[in-house]
Amino acid sequence: MTESVRSAERIREFKMPDVGEGLTEAEILKWYVQPGDTVSDGQVVCEVETAKAAVELPIPFDGAVHELRFAEGTTVDVGTPIITVDTAPSAGAPPAPEAPAEQPATAEPAGEAAEGAEGGEPQGRQPVLVGYGVSAGSTRRRPRKRPEEQQAPESAGGAADTGSAGAPAAAREREPAVSAPSAAPAGPAAGPAAVAANGHAGGPAPAGGATSAGERPLAKPPVRKLAKDLGVDLTAVAPSGPDGIVTREDVHAAAARQQPAAEPAPAPAPAPQAPEPAPARERETRIPVKGVRKATAQAMVDSAFTAPHVTEFVTVDVTRTMKLVRDLKQDPDMEGVRINPLLLVAKAFLLAIRRNPEVNAAWDEERQEIVRKHYVNLGIAAATPRGLVVPNIKDAQDLTLTELASALGELVATAREGRTSPAAMSGGTVTITNVGVFGVDTGTPILNPGESAILAFGQIREQPWVHKGKIKPRHVTTLALSFDHRLVDGELGSKVLADVAAVLERPKRLMTWG
Repeated sequence: MTESVRSAERIREFKMPDVGEGLTEAEILKWYVQPGDTVSDGQVVCEVETAKAAVELPIPFDGAVHELRFAEGTTVDVGTPIITVDTAPSAGAPPAPEAPAEQPATAEPAGEAAEGAEGGEPQGRQPVLVGYGVSAGSTRRRPRKRPEEQQAPESAGGAADTGSAGAPAAAREREPAVSAPSAAPAGPAAGPAAVAANGHAGGPAPAGGATSAGERPLAKPPVRKLAKDLGVDLTAVAPSGPDGIVTREDVHAAAARQQPAAEPAPAPAPAPQAPEPAPARERETRIPVKGVRKATAQAMVDSAFTAPHVTEFVTVDVTRTMKLVRDLKQDPDMEGVRINPLLLVAKAFLLAIRRNPEVNAAWDEERQEIVRKHYVNLGIAAATPRGLVVPNIKDAQDLTLTELASALGELVATAREGRTSPAAMSGGTVTITNVGVFGVDTGTPILNPGESAILAFGQIREQPWVHKGKIKPRHVTTLALSFDHRLVDGELGSKVLADVAAVLERPKRLMTWG
């Protein structure tokens, strides 16, 4: 009992933690350790994917890996042990759990055995559906006797019945046959030795050797005809059939050995091969929905059928914004920072929210209240191999343009690598989705649950545009703003979208309005 307790104390379980906010399950993406590996407190042992992100899990104690409970690709509920660690590996291997003793498959209950003995039930028989079955070894056919054996004297017959060891004939049949030389001598010289080797005097030749001289080989009439046609002497053929019978295969093998080595049999002409049928094309492919994709799908359904969406559009000339992007890239103060049009769109959106703070709010269904936020956690939708994720920049309203650029670059890079933490995707207030990188002009974006607005940024294209009364090629884009109509009415939504467009059309407003 003491050893069992000590073993239980040595083996510690690490359970799947809740790495997000109220998540109930996670998928094991990759194990970094295997049974027998040494681990230390804080060492990362596996990577899991939750409904929000991929997260690395550190082990909270030292020891040696005892067991990995789940394979890679398995979805595990939060709180379920996923790995066990032996915290005292130097004390020797922990005892394995005792397996329940299994009864032998051939054992019979004592009552049944006694009943069989008293009732005269035959012993040693195999169970069948009807009757007692057959006794062990009784399925082998007794070899038939030749005429000369039947005429043997009584003393020889007694030797044939008992064998050299005096065993009964039935027992002798179950003994393995002893192969005799294929050229066994006949006559008196083979007397006692032959009897001992064959089990009885004048018995049939054992399987695997040729028939002794003077004996007629055992073969069926079709086999004899085949041997005659092929010119094979049956007395020189080693039988392989039961009870020393020569088979068709034996005759063919002997005929092949009789052919001269210099004249091999002509190989049969290869049959024409039919063209292989083209593989059937798969008509459907089923992909399990789990992890980030599953959470995104559920969130979009909840949002679309909970928040009343309104989407407004505006097309704007962003030629001056594109010029500012080129100038910032040449600015020494912005060296090492990624500058692109999305950065200026984000800054314009933050400025519009500052001018219209009522848009940055949330709807509390339980209390039937509007919760106005005095901070902006700006979400950026990022396409990743695991699906669409929306991490957000915390307190983005307080960042300078350089700080915003750095935060934006780090956020996107981390998301594409699948390393975004669940905390980085929680608490967003508004979002920007850049559909222009896919060559799309615009769309009607769906709100992230709990947020009040989402801005879609379309591709920037050079196209004819009326500028200062003349048609000129200008860089133009289309913006789309979706908002929750419970929080934002048409006037407020229009003001926000118009302010974003005004800043992008004349980016100097970043200085005057900021």
